[in-house]
Amino acid sequence: ICSFVRSPKGFPKLKNDTFLRAARGEETEHTPVWCMRQAGRYLPEFRETRAAQDFFTTCRSPKLCCELTLQPLRRFPLDAAIIFSDILVVPQALGMEVVMVPGKGPVFTEPLKEVEDLLKLRQKVDVTAELGYVFQAITLTRHSLEGRVPLIGFSGAPWTLMSYMIEGGGSTTMAKAKSWLYRHPEASHRLLRLLADVITDYLVGQVAAGAQALQLFESHAGHLGPEQFQDFALPYIRDIAQAVKSKLKEEALPLVPMIIFAKDAHYALRDLAHAGYEVVGLDWTIRPQEARAQTGKDVTLQGNLDPCALYAPKEKIGELVKKMLEGFGTQRYIANLGHGLYPDMSPEHVGAFVEAVHAHSRHINKH
Repeated sequence: ICSFVRSPKGFPKLKNDTFLRAARGEETEHTPVWCMRQAGRYLPEFRETRAAQDFFTTCRSPKLCCELTLQPLRRFPLDAAIIFSDILVVPQALGMEVVMVPGKGPVFTEPLKEVEDLLKLRQKVDVTAELGYVFQAITLTRHSLEGRVPLIGFSGAPWTLMSYMIEGGGSTTMAKAKSWLYRHPEASHRLLRLLADVITDYLVGQVAAGAQALQLFESHAGHLGPEQFQDFALPYIRDIAQAVKSKLKEEALPLVPMIIFAKDAHYALRDLAHAGYEVVGLDWTIRPQEARAQTGKDVTLQGNLDPCALYAPKEKIGELVKKMLEGFGTQRYIANLGHGLYPDMSPEHVGAFVEAVHAHSRHINKH
C-alpha cells in the first residue's frame, strides 16, 4: 500500500541502480530490463484497480498511480519502474478536453481545426497548478518503492502531441495533422514551440518530484518522412534535452539520464544519437547491429523485442531474447520491447521475458 510522505527529500537509498548505470554507459553485471506499459491491462490486478473510475480520474489520483506503478514490480524482478500516467495530460494542461472512450481510446471533444484555434490554448502553463497531481504521484511512488529500483518519468514529444490535438484521437494516416505541416508551417511551429516549452517544465518538475530518469515518447515519428522529421520533430526533441538539462543545472537538481523513443524513425537514428539523450529507444523494425552501427559508441540503446514475440511459447521467448542480447551486446544496453505490452498478453510470458534477459545476459557476461 502506498503511504504518503510530504517532503520530497530524504528518499530511500537506491538498492538496484543497474538501469541507471546502463543508461550512463557504465558496466553492469546483467542487462537491465523494463517494459513499456508494464503497468497495464494484461495484469488482472491492474484491471481490478482501474475498474472503479474512468481513466483520467485514475491519472489524477496520486495514490492509484502509485499502486498501478508498483503492481508489475510485485510480480517481476524488473530493473525500473515507470510512473503510471498518460502523454495526453499535457494537452489537458493546455486547456483541451480529452476523454477516454472504452474500446476506442482517447477522444478530444474539440480538436484543433483552424489556425485560430491555437488562441484557445493556454499560452502560459503553470505546470505545478495543472500537472501537480503527476508530481505528487512521482514523490509518493518514489517513497513507496523503498529504493528497490529507479523511477522513470515521461512525456509525449511535441509532434506526437500535436498530431493527437489535431486528429482528435488516434489515426492511421495522421492526414489532418500532417496537412497542417504543409499548409500552415508557421502555425505548426508555434504550436510545437508551445508544447516544447510546457514539456520542458513538466519534465523538470518530474525530476524535482523524484523521477530518476526521463523518457520522451515520439510515438508518431513513423508518420513523418525524413524531411518533415528534420523540420518539425527533431529540432524540438533536441531543444527539450538541452533545455531540461540546463534547467536541472540551474535548479541544482540531479542531471538524470534521458531516453528518446521515436517509433519507426530509423531514418533519423544518427541524428537522434546526437540529440542530447543518453539513451535511444528502438522499435522492433531495426536490426540491433544496424542500430549500433548508426548510433555509435556514445549512447546506450534500449529495446527492441517485438511485443508479439511474447505470444510465443516461453522457450521461444528465451531464444529470441538470447539472439537480441547477442545482437546488441550486454553493455550500454537496456532490454525492453519495441513498443508497449498489449492487453491480452500473459503475465507469465512477460515474466519469462524478464527472467530470460537476466539469465542470458549474466551468462554472456561470465563467458
